[in-house]
Amino acid sequence: MTAPQVQRPMTAAFFVQSVLSFGLSLLAVGLGVAYLPLGPWERGFLALGVLFLVSSSFNLAKVVRDRQELQEVTTRVDKARIDKLINEHDPFDPRNV
Repeated sequence: MTAPQVQRPMTAAFFVQSVLSFGLSLLAVGLGVAYLPLGPWERGFLALGVLFLVSSSFNLAKVVRDRQELQEVTTRVDKARIDKLINEHDPFDPRNV
């Protein structure tokens, strides 16, 4: 007896919106860093800061997703154990009194 696979709905519109908003925000910050009246060292520092922020954001999203998936698997395993105990328990058996 296997539990049905849990599918989270994600529409194509949501995916496109996420990709476009990420690209637009990265482009806006990149243009802002490029056109600031700063020297090359300051501009490079800001560019590296943006790069670090983007990579940290991807890492955080992955960690949050992994933790959520682990929690769902644990919940499903616990539910399966409880279902098994309930199915095996016979309330009319004299040994269970």
